[in-house]
Amino acid sequence: MKLVTFATDGGSRAGLLEGDDIIDVGASVKQILEGDSLQRGAKHARSKVKLLAPIPNPGMVLSVGMNYYEHLKEMKTPVPEKPAAFTKSVASIIGPGQPIKVPPANPDMLDWEGEFSVVIGKPCHRVSAAQALDYVAGYTLVNDISARDWVAPIFSAQGIMGPIHAWEHNLLGKMFPTFCPMGPAIVTRDELPDPGNVHIETRLNGRVMQSANTDDLVFGVAKLIEYYSQFYLFRPGDVITTGSPSGVGYGRNPKVFMKPGDVIEIEVKEIGILRNPIQ
Repeated sequence: MKLVTFATDGGSRAGLLEGDDIIDVGASVKQILEGDSLQRGAKHARSKVKLLAPIPNPGMVLSVGMNYYEHLKEMKTPVPEKPAAFTKSVASIIGPGQPIKVPPANPDMLDWEGEFSVVIGKPCHRVSAAQALDYVAGYTLVNDISARDWVAPIFSAQGIMGPIHAWEHNLLGKMFPTFCPMGPAIVTRDELPDPGNVHIETRLNGRVMQSANTDDLVFGVAKLIEYYSQFYLFRPGDVITTGSPSGVGYGRNPKVFMKPGDVIEIEVKEIGILRNPIQ
């Protein structure tokens, strides 16, 4: 099934996407993941409701980087020996259709990163790769929007603190408000049983910019959960992005960046299309 969150006059509700309809099923998707039963209620035409991020308020968005072999090549980055990630600001989450706002201080290098993402379904700490998928509720899409102003300084930084500060600023370029579009739905694990064989595509104004399969991941979903659950206690509704495929704007020659009026789309057939305008 596909779970969504949609706006109502009183706030938001969890919904079940069935064809062209959305069935009201409860107060929130997070509560459903935590164990609340689905209570089928009113039916709404999908075209008549506004979708929000399926998990508007996760406890954590853990954003994995440097995790597709082809992306590492385009960014001229060596293959890591172990996963690398950062926590993306939850305050930057927006839903499908909501505008990505260009930050006035850093407007010129706005880049996309379409990412196949994991939604945790139950408390998860110190689990093995063999057990990891049992803790997954389903999958969604995240666009890890990045102001790329600080990528080049990473490679030229010197000394001890120089590279540390350069890397920190690179991550800060991913934290601006609206820089974490998520959605349009969570597809449950039973409908997408093999996260290691998923096609993902990113389009800018209809032009395909990223087209990849998760079989190019350096560390697959189970390995990521095994590694990071050594440190984190994941809770229902937490999101783990799996990294960006090749085809980002910064890696192109010449470079391509988003500007106001553009539309960026990410699609996985089983999940749907995450579409956001640039404003």
